[in-house]
Amino acid sequence: MKSLVKTLIKKKLKISFVESCTGGLLASSITSISGASKVFSLGLITYSNQAKIKVLKVNKDIIRKYGAVSHECCYAMVNNLSKISKANINISVTGIAGPKGGTKQKPIGLVYIGVKKGDKIQIFKCLFKSKKRLSIQKATVRKALNLILRIAK
Repeated sequence: MKSLVKTLIKKKLKISFVESCTGGLLASSITSISGASKVFSLGLITYSNQAKIKVLKVNKDIIRKYGAVSHECCYAMVNNLSKISKANINISVTGIAGPKGGTKQKPIGLVYIGVKKGDKIQIFKCLFKSKKRLSIQKATVRKALNLILRIAK
C-alpha cells in the first residue's frame, strides 16, 4: 500500500473510487496511508441502485437489463466517476459479497472492477472462491490495488 501511494505521488497521479460491495474498504485502505491526501481525490459509495442512478447517473435501463453486478454497470460507474472526479485513475467496484444474494448466473464472489486511465477503460471480472463477506471484500480491495499499481507504473 505504501509503495502504491509513493508511486502515485512520484507520477503525480490522482485516484478516485466508486464502490458498491466493498462499502468504502478500498478508499479506507488508501486513506490509512500517510501521504494519501496527495493522491486520493474522491471516494463514493453507491451501494444502492438508486445511488448509482441518482449520484453516478448510471442509466436505469442498464441496471434493469443487466443488473448492478454486471460488466455494463461497472463500465458506466467508472466512466461517470471520471467525469465527476477529474482524477487520472478512476476505479469502480460492484459485486456480490455474500453470504446471501448469489444466483447460478451471478454467484457469491462475483465482482467487477472497472479501471479508467485517460480514455482507456478496462473491466475485470473476478470470481473469488471464498463465501465469506469480508474475505471477498478484502480480496476485491487487493485486486483493485494491484491493478492500480500495474497501471500507475
